[in-house]
Amino acid sequence: MAPSIGFFTRVLDDADAAERYRIALDQVALAEQLGYRSAWVAQHHLDGAEGGLPSPFVLLAAAAARTSRIRLGTAILTLAHEQAARAAEDAAVLDVLSGGRVELGLGTGGSPRTLSAFGEDVAHRRAIYDAKLVRLRSLLDGSADVELYPRAEGLAHRLWQATFSAEGARAIGAQGDGLMLSRVQPPPADLAEGATPPRVWEVQRPLVEAYREALPTGVAPRILASRSVVVVDAADRRAVRAHAEHGIGRQLSQLHGVTPGSLSIDELLERSETHLGTPAEVIESLAADVVAAGATEVSIQVHSVDPQPRIAARSLELFAREVAPALGWKVGHHHEEERHVA
Repeated sequence: MAPSIGFFTRVLDDADAAERYRIALDQVALAEQLGYRSAWVAQHHLDGAEGGLPSPFVLLAAAAARTSRIRLGTAILTLAHEQAARAAEDAAVLDVLSGGRVELGLGTGGSPRTLSAFGEDVAHRRAIYDAKLVRLRSLLDGSADVELYPRAEGLAHRLWQATFSAEGARAIGAQGDGLMLSRVQPPPADLAEGATPPRVWEVQRPLVEAYREALPTGVAPRILASRSVVVVDAADRRAVRAHAEHGIGRQLSQLHGVTPGSLSIDELLERSETHLGTPAEVIESLAADVVAAGATEVSIQVHSVDPQPRIAARSLELFAREVAPALGWKVGHHHEEERHVA
């Protein structure tokens, strides 16, 4: 089955907070008009340079008021920072307001600094997340010792979790949740010094296999592959490539210790797993991504290129109208819910 398409943002436009949120809401509305199935937002705390949105449910409620069909997701809600019952209530209210359109993506997320600021013990981040996930799930599925209001009808079957490991993917599959795959993947621990890292889909393939093998009988797989995609008109190609060097160079320096200026723009794009170019160029580069092609949904983002809003909006349009159809990916709104058998 071909993947449907989604849109993702970390709300990182070069603007103040009010303008960032206006741009994000405009992009969600545009994505709905263009036939994207979903819009996803990231949560980041106490660092506007890393991500501009600490309160995803608030922004998604505003998006719900402006849209009627597109599904609204968190990618991710940093659950270790949250109070589980409060998060369950917020998600339930958003689901009611949006007419049942919420997709609740979860992960540990955050840095030691932000987790400490929220009063949590950094040394036990994983245990904290696991305990809060158990509580959140029980509140959403009605098995808790208290009843959630409003009731979260079906939301327990719209949970997703993010991971970088096959072990994590196996655990997510065993729970029957959706699997969220990042646009980039840490290189293998045994990668020789100076060796070129494998492509993201090569590293993620074992995660997908582990997830599918662990799914309970009768539960349909839900796999969301996030990818960095900037589709441009030929007239904008040179300027956007030049702009991309700074953001991508900074990303690779932070993640992989790559010395700024040591790679050409084409090498930067490949190492950062960024699909940037005209529709024909992006079609060619994405066609090699077997994990994206086998996902149930692919969400595209403009990070770490972070172009001007005009370019980002045009990219959404070109991807939906030219790139996705050429790849055989689904464009248009799908009202049916995925069916899950416990």
